[in-house]
Amino acid sequence: MERREIPSVNSILEKLDIEEINLPREYLLLIIKKKLSALRKLDKKDLNLKSKKEILNQILNKIKSLNKNSLSKVINGTGIVLHTGLGRAPISKDVLYDIVNDLSGYANLEFDIMDGIRGERLNHVSDLISSIVGSESSIIVNNNAAAVMLAINTLSQKKEIIISRGQLIEIGGSFRIPDVINKSGAILKEVGTTNRTHLVDYEKALNKNTGAIMYAHTSNYKIEGFTKEVEIKDLVKLSKKNNIPLIVDLGSGALLDFKKLNLPTEPLVKDIINLGVSLVTFSSDKLIGGPQSGIISGKTNIIDKLHQNPIYRSLRCDKFIIAILERTLRQHNFDNPNFNIQTLKLLSASRKTLKKKGVEILNKISNQTLEEFNIELEDSLVEAGSGSLPIKSIESVCIKIKSSKFKSSEISRKFRNFNPPIIGYIKKNHFYIDLKAILDDEIKYISSSINNI
Repeated sequence: MERREIPSVNSILEKLDIEEINLPREYLLLIIKKKLSALRKLDKKDLNLKSKKEILNQILNKIKSLNKNSLSKVINGTGIVLHTGLGRAPISKDVLYDIVNDLSGYANLEFDIMDGIRGERLNHVSDLISSIVGSESSIIVNNNAAAVMLAINTLSQKKEIIISRGQLIEIGGSFRIPDVINKSGAILKEVGTTNRTHLVDYEKALNKNTGAIMYAHTSNYKIEGFTKEVEIKDLVKLSKKNNIPLIVDLGSGALLDFKKLNLPTEPLVKDIINLGVSLVTFSSDKLIGGPQSGIISGKTNIIDKLHQNPIYRSLRCDKFIIAILERTLRQHNFDNPNFNIQTLKLLSASRKTLKKKGVEILNKISNQTLEEFNIELEDSLVEAGSGSLPIKSIESVCIKIKSSKFKSSEISRKFRNFNPPIIGYIKKNHFYIDLKAILDDEIKYISSSINNI
């Protein structure tokens, strides 16, 4: 196709049934112009590979796909329960249904109903969090990166913050501890080496300009072999002796003993608090199984400083996050952790349980489809995701699909085109749907979808 043959905006609009397109006209025009602009930037060779009809269909299909809400439900067949791209911790329907009536109109976000005066939004969750982790006080912000930044800015702005070189971690999405420290206005003071850091390294680094000591839990990797790391309890003694606050970034933040769930263990927030640290920061959308937010728990006098920091206002959570977090925390049953929390239920499901799910799915698939796509169950190993429980893989079961008629990429696309889409993965020219993150009420849908590929 020649460049002059690229369709005009009006010619595309004429092909659309505007009444069926539930999009603002300005948005519709922007999408069309962006697609046409991208075409004009193609070199002549690439442009010649496309026909006018093909280009028109691509644009029309793009517009039709935007006719539904952009953020929508998907089926997680990747096996990664805490999949960042798919929203991390799945929120249970019970929690979401519960907040519909409470938040569909006005709510007492910052109003004290008992006394009839202005209230504090943190009151809905701060005591609840503190009672669970055993801290004096707690505060929440948008995410754990914000929690770390707020803590460092409050305690170490224009001052040095001491941290081991072995803990200068990158979580992903450009979250690097050195960058966060720099943007927080603090001065990074590295001590020790990548694999070995001693208490004396911290002691030598202390000076009049030290604002805080930081310990970052390496939740997404582990260094093994010739290593040495200073224990948190020893850093607590050092911080108290020198009257310097100790910040511990736990990342994933486990509230329950994962041994009870036959899962790899993570440091419990409560155990770290009991050591006497000044602050602990952790995520609520990972092992806690809640919405995206960052929790900071610790000493009241320091939490109060964080709350008074002007930066806190730009990081505070809205009523939806607070409501979901409150209900998620209330669901934690520490005497019987199985299974109020959707995330923990999925992570701890045994291979035996998952095989039963798989058999149930396969039993509902026609023999013709089973044979044509060589569908069978296969044992698999998965990760929790989002840097949680990284050291040990978790047992799972997957559905393996292979066809002589279709490439694995074509099969993957077919599943993504369902509504809701089923997101699996490709490995060694096979398409897989892992059952680790499949919810109970999605089993029937997966069977019917496989029958329709």
